Amino acid sequence: MNMDDLKARGLVLLGCGKMGSAMLEGWLGQGLPTRSVWVLDPYPSEWLQGLDGLNLNTELPENPAIVLVAVKPQMMGDALPTLAALGNGTTLFVSVAAGTPISAFEAMLGADTPIIRAMPNTPAAVARGITAITGNAQATAAHLDLAEALLSAVGQVVRLDGEHQMDAVTAVSGSGPAYVFHLIETLTAAGEAEGLPPALAVQLARATVAGAGHLAENADEDAAQLRVNVTSPGGTTAAALEVLMDPDTGFPPLLKRAVKAAADRSKELAK
Repeated sequence: MNMDDLKARGLVLLGCGKMGSAMLEGWLGQGLPTRSVWVLDPYPSEWLQGLDGLNLNTELPENPAIVLVAVKPQMMGDALPTLAALGNGTTLFVSVAAGTPISAFEAMLGADTPIIRAMPNTPAAVARGITAITGNAQATAAHLDLAEALLSAVGQVVRLDGEHQMDAVTAVSGSGPAYVFHLIETLTAAGEAEGLPPALAVQLARATVAGAGHLAENADEDAAQLRVNVTSPGGTTAAALEVLMDPDTGFPPLLKRAVKAAADRSKELAK
């Protein structure tokens, strides 16, 4: 990332909740000085208030390098007019606000504004996120490189062919952590139903999901092969998979329906 440009012109964070804070912590760790950062947030955390030299809820620089929009979508209407003066210029806007299309930003800021829409997910809070990015016609290759460098402070970054893929990304990785948390929940409950004490059931379920995820990310084989590797013919895993892989009642149709419901809702919210 072009740290010199950021240091000189400044970086503005509109909203600094968990996601914004995780990113900011990453950038400060990479050498961005607090004096080059402006944060607009009506309810700043103690951590933010304790950052020496940070420009918190003060007047913005005239031409910041980047404005990162990280407020909740429903607060967007109130927040953006304050930034409209920076539109149609050389300031890059990067939005991590779910469900707000690029066209909505162009309407508020002007069609000549370089805008990149990003969809991170909550593991970004522990630098294990994955973020998908796509830009408008004004966003250059250099802008996309800069956004990728910034967002890689909290995990992996992928680039989309276009904004049309964002609803599907939202449904898979944006909302996906909740599906995994629910898997831990239900696996815990199933363990309890088989006679395990609750604390032990939850410890086993959490460690299993976390460990298997880590293994899947670091293994050379794909998930299907990893599944085959742990399934002895006629064994205990095979008995469970017969239920889970049932084409009518198992994971395949269930997750397909769940992901479609999330993608459909994402399309509705964008209207």
